[in-house]
Amino acid sequence: MSTKVQLGEQTAKCTDIMSGAMMLIESLKKENVEVIFGYPGGAVLPIYDKLYDSGMFHILTRHEQGGIHAAEGYARISGKPGVVIATSGPGATNLVTGLTDAMIDSLPLVVFTGQVATSVIGSDAFQEADVLGITMPITKHSFQVRDVTDLPRIIKEAFHIATTGRPGPVLIDVPKDVAIAEGIFTYDVPINLPGYQPKTEPNYLQIRKLVEAVSNAKKLVILAGAGVLHAKASEELRIFVDQQKIPVANTLLGLGSFPADHPLFLGMAGMHGTYTANMALYDCDLLISVGARFDDRVTGNLEHFAKKAVVAHIDIDPAEIGKNIHTHIPLVGDAKNVLQKLIEQQGKQGEHEEWNEKQTENKQNYPYWYQDSSEELKPQKILEYIHEWTKGEAIVTTDVGQHQMWAAQYYRLTKPNRWVTSGGLGTMGFGLPAAIGAQLADRKANVVAIIGDGGFQMTLQELSVVHELNLPIKIVILNNGALGMVRQWQEIFYEERYSHSKFITQPDFIKLAEAYGIKGVSIKSEQQLDELKDAITSNEPVLIDVSVCQNENVYPMIAPGKGLHEMVGVKK
Repeated sequence: MSTKVQLGEQTAKCTDIMSGAMMLIESLKKENVEVIFGYPGGAVLPIYDKLYDSGMFHILTRHEQGGIHAAEGYARISGKPGVVIATSGPGATNLVTGLTDAMIDSLPLVVFTGQVATSVIGSDAFQEADVLGITMPITKHSFQVRDVTDLPRIIKEAFHIATTGRPGPVLIDVPKDVAIAEGIFTYDVPINLPGYQPKTEPNYLQIRKLVEAVSNAKKLVILAGAGVLHAKASEELRIFVDQQKIPVANTLLGLGSFPADHPLFLGMAGMHGTYTANMALYDCDLLISVGARFDDRVTGNLEHFAKKAVVAHIDIDPAEIGKNIHTHIPLVGDAKNVLQKLIEQQGKQGEHEEWNEKQTENKQNYPYWYQDSSEELKPQKILEYIHEWTKGEAIVTTDVGQHQMWAAQYYRLTKPNRWVTSGGLGTMGFGLPAAIGAQLADRKANVVAIIGDGGFQMTLQELSVVHELNLPIKIVILNNGALGMVRQWQEIFYEERYSHSKFITQPDFIKLAEAYGIKGVSIKSEQQLDELKDAITSNEPVLIDVSVCQNENVYPMIAPGKGLHEMVGVKK
C-alpha cells in the first residue's frame, strides 16, 4: 500500500511508513503552517534533512531567542500558532525567555526541541538538557516523544492545546533516535483529551447578573485586555459599549482592542496610564474586566484598587478569576461569546450621564504631556510624528522600557492587531525579531519597530534576516545613551545613583546597519524631520538612529506600593 506525499512542488511516491522527521513535516503541512522559525543543530539534523526538499518556508534566525520572539510576533498578528525548531541543550535553553514571554502574554506557539537519543537521556550526554523539567512551569503543556508512532498524535494535540482556551506555548521534545525511527503515519485520529476541556460558553445566570448590575450602576468602566484581541471580539466590545455607553480603559496588551478615537475611550490604565483611566478604575462602582488579568502594573496597590466597585470578570481562564481581585460576578468563557450574549440581552442602560461627562472633562484637563525643547529631540514628539506619517495604521512593535511606554501613550491605535509588545515578562530584545514575525504575518502592512538602544543590542543580529528577506521594516532606535527606565527609577528612588545604567560607549548604529546591508539614517535635530519622514514612509528596510533627550522621564507614573489615585507627573 502506498500514498502520495507532497514534497514542495514535487509529488513523490512512498509507503505510508515514514521516519519521525518526515512525520513532523507532514504534520506541519496538515496544520497549514506557513512559516517555521528555527536554528539547526546536531539533534535536529534528521528534521532539517527532511526540510531540505519539503517546500516549507523556513526562516534561519541568527539566535534561538530571535526565532521564538519572531514566532511570537507572527502569532500576535496572524492569530495562528508560531512554529519554532531548535536543537538540544543550548538551543533549547535559549528558548526559555521566549517561552515564558509567550506563556504570560497568552501567545500560541508550537515549539520543537531536539533531544539526545533516548538510550542516553539522563546520562549528561553531549548537549543534553532536561527540557521538560526546565519548561514545565513556562509552557501550557510539554511533551517528550518516546515512540515515533505517537508523534503525529502529539503534534495534533499540541496545536489544539496551543490555540484553544487561553492560548499559550506548547513544547515537543523530540529525541534524535525518534526522529530517525520509522512508523505508520496517521493524522486523522480524533483528539481525545478528557482533562482538557476549555469552557467557552458563559453561564446564563451570570450573564443576567451582569446585565442587572450594568442597569443599576452609576459609575461604570470596562477594563479591556488582550483577551478581547485573542477572542477577535473588538467589534463586539464596541457594539456593547455603544449600546450601554460605558467608558473603556485598556491594559498595555489590550491596546487596539477598542478604538483610541472613540469618545468613550479613557486611555491606557496602570503605572504609566492616563489620569482619566486610573481615576475611573479608582472611583467606579462597577468594574467589568474583559480579558484582563489584573496585573500589578495595572492595579497598583490592591488596597486602593476599585474598592467601591462590584467587580465582574470575563475570562476564558478560570484560574485568573479571583486570583488577584475579589470577583463578585465571575463569567468564564470566550470574550466574544460573552459579549454577544450581553448584547443580545439589550439590558436597560443605567443612569450614568454625569459619570461619562466627568470622564470627558478629565480627558480634556489631564492629557498626556511633555515639555517641548528646541535643543533636544523629545521621544514623545518623535512618536507623534510617526503616528501622523503612518496615519496611525502601522503595526508597531516595541522593546521594553521608556520607549515602550511612550509608544503606548502617543501612538494611538484605532484598529486591533496593530500592537506587538512584551507585557507580563517585560523582555528586552523583543522588538526587532517580533517585527520580523509581524511583517511575515502581514506582508502588506507598514511595520515600525520602536526600540531602545539597550534592547536593540540584545538581538540586533536579526538585522541579517531583515536584509535577507528584504522586509520593509522601519527600525526606530530612540537613542538616549542609557537604560532609560532603569535610569529613571535610579533618579526617582535611588537618589540619582546611576549604577551602570548609562552607556559609556555605543556602536555606530548607522555603520552597523550598513554592515548588514540595510540603509541607516541618523537623526539628531528637528531640522532633519523631513529626512525622518522620508525614512518612515519609504518602502525599504531602514534603521533610524534618533538621538533623544537622556533625562526625559515617562509620566504619569505610579510608584511601587502606591494606589491608582497617587499618580505623579500629572498635568496640572
